[in-house]
Amino acid sequence: MITGLSFPNSAAVRVPERLVLSGGRWTRIDLAVRYGRFDHTRAGACLIDTGYCARVTRGARSLPLALYAGILRPKLTAAALPGGSPHVQTILLTHLHADHVSALKDYPQARLIGDAGALDHFLRAGPFGRTRHGVFRELLPDDLRARLTPLDSLPSVAAPFGLGPARDVFGDGEVLAVPLPGHMRGHTGYLFARQTPAILYAGDADWLAQAIYEARSPGAPARWILDNPVAARETAARLNVFATSGGRIVLCHDPEPVT
Repeated sequence: MITGLSFPNSAAVRVPERLVLSGGRWTRIDLAVRYGRFDHTRAGACLIDTGYCARVTRGARSLPLALYAGILRPKLTAAALPGGSPHVQTILLTHLHADHVSALKDYPQARLIGDAGALDHFLRAGPFGRTRHGVFRELLPDDLRARLTPLDSLPSVAAPFGLGPARDVFGDGEVLAVPLPGHMRGHTGYLFARQTPAILYAGDADWLAQAIYEARSPGAPARWILDNPVAARETAARLNVFATSGGRIVLCHDPEPVT
């Protein structure tokens, strides 16, 4: 059983709306940087990603990470982790960008679940290969690979609403890991299939839900950072079908409040 499902916002990043919405305004908006939180009967206190934390914004950092923070200038909120969070037993990873994994080191005992192939790829990539994709080795626990439960080791199921093949995270049908390719290698969403309505935490499948609902995913320069723009468009179309079928989409960066 899932209880206490919420999506706190760890930080704000100010960007022109036009950067994240095709045909949008030049007015700057504050993007959120969310993570998920819930309790599961067997897996205990769970997170989806960790959002931004102070490890990115201040203190001793590599030059690339300091430059990254200087460009994006995230403003942490009171909900930034670890900040009094309960003992966390399980963390589900959508992908390895810095704004999704920066507090992983604060949970050395947590079980981690994610795409092992993507992790192996970036561990092999070397400092330049990782940095240009927004992955910073200093944010990843040294034992991450040893602690990671690979998604492809979990039971295979078919997700509802046309979302396609998925993995049953806890083996009880409560949370399904759904591949959402395009944004980054290994990018994964998590479907809370038994909620009413079903809720898909779609991570960075797009920046704004409006872009999915209205087929207004941004072009350049936002498109330049995508791992696979064609796959990203296909993912957005699949999410549009999910939403029109009655599902609810939650994105990491959408500024609209999540209730």
